[in-house]
Amino acid sequence: MLDKQSVLLSCWVCFATDEDDRTAEWVRPCNCRGSTKWVHQSCLQRWVDEKQRGNSTARVACPQCNAEYLIVFPKLGPVVYVLDLADRLISKAGPFAAAGIMVGSIYWTAVTYGAVTVMQVVGHKEGLDVMERADPLFLLIGLPTIPVMLILGKMIRWEDYVLRLWRKYSNKLQILNSIFPGIGCPVPRIPAEASPLADHVSATRILCGALVFPTIATIVGKLMFSSVNSNLQRTILGGIAFVAIKGAFKVYFKQQQYLRQAHRKILNFPEQEEA
Repeated sequence: MLDKQSVLLSCWVCFATDEDDRTAEWVRPCNCRGSTKWVHQSCLQRWVDEKQRGNSTARVACPQCNAEYLIVFPKLGPVVYVLDLADRLISKAGPFAAAGIMVGSIYWTAVTYGAVTVMQVVGHKEGLDVMERADPLFLLIGLPTIPVMLILGKMIRWEDYVLRLWRKYSNKLQILNSIFPGIGCPVPRIPAEASPLADHVSATRILCGALVFPTIATIVGKLMFSSVNSNLQRTILGGIAFVAIKGAFKVYFKQQQYLRQAHRKILNFPEQEEA
């Protein structure tokens, strides 16, 4: 029995009193006093459901005194207990299993990509012979590092260092002025430049560019160094030539963008003629 005495009970959830519904079940679930001491059992149940958001094992505390509510459940039968325990274990192990599957998928994808790259760079038969003679542990460790090294190498922005040297010493090298007119002229201002990885598009370009680089190096090697008999040497020369040519165009393009931004002007707002 509740010790109501002569105090009028009021629910802090629905603000109804015991005179409004004398059959309602009341409970004092925390250390609060005064108007927040009592609450309808049904109102508090709905409030707890909102706070738990479907997780019946989540702890709920009073919003005023921060006392944790003592929530008890009826005893479960042996079958329901086993099923409930299994459900909890699956819920806890699910994120770890998903993470393991994701990591495993990425790892074996990297292994497959590394094997294909070896056969593409060295040659199909030669690559198979190399991998058959190699230690399996070495392959499991070495093959996934191929895409990782390609991505890390792609992140080295050597063009930016060349561009800084270009801007610093271009006015001292007259040969650059003859090849690229206006390259050594002073700029009216230094424009702000965005970080290379600030845009998510740059990150995706780095990833795609790194993974497709062996294919491009093989194609360029066959086009420019067809006289070289070794597939490996031809691919290496093709990769070096592609990086050098692409880097030269990129340095020139970024320098032209830099000059365009430096010479940018803001015009006066046109005055409207009075009617």
